[in-house]
Amino acid sequence: MREIVVDTETTGLSPAAGHRVIEIGCLELVNHVPTGSIFHEYLNPERSVPEEAVQIHGLTDEFVATKPLFESGADAFLEFVAESRLIIHNAEFDLGFLNAELARAGRGTLRNSVVDTVALARKKYPGGQANLDALCRRFNIDNSERTKHGALLDAELLAEVYLELIGGRQPGLTFETRATVIEDVGSATLERAPRRHEPTEGELAAHEAFVDTLVNPIWRR
Repeated sequence: MREIVVDTETTGLSPAAGHRVIEIGCLELVNHVPTGSIFHEYLNPERSVPEEAVQIHGLTDEFVATKPLFESGADAFLEFVAESRLIIHNAEFDLGFLNAELARAGRGTLRNSVVDTVALARKKYPGGQANLDALCRRFNIDNSERTKHGALLDAELLAEVYLELIGGRQPGLTFETRATVIEDVGSATLERAPRRHEPTEGELAAHEAFVDTLVNPIWRR
């Protein structure tokens, strides 16, 4: 089962008010295991970034001015998410912005199934805080690098939170690529000494002595 964890950063709170997406971060899970495959883009919103938004994510007018437009990477984004289930924290917000950008670029809207981790957290922990930082604290997930919001970093943290919300991470589960995990397992297997299967002379002698005690044993027919 393939799932895509998605997060965005924007110039404001509403696409209806003319605000735009300026960063997209996506991370692939297969059977709930991170594969190391990502999609990450900074985007030129074709408008100014309000100071209150810069305080949240740190993406300034000067930084995004040289980045590509959403339309230029729309097909790559759609190819990456494909028909996979989307894992999004506060899905209505991100989907509203992504679908507005896709519609502006003439690409229709996303029809993927969606898991909203805010709703999942509120159902599992009624009355508890459901923001990403609070959930990282609840699950002892290191979010010390999150001094500001960032789409890819937040997607990585959300992937860990999501795995906890659906039942907990396996011991030792990390965000390494699958190839690295397979290589480690292979190395451990090669170091194991081969097992002997043929009987020793002592075992053969013991077997013959045991057979001598039997009446008409099948081994001597």
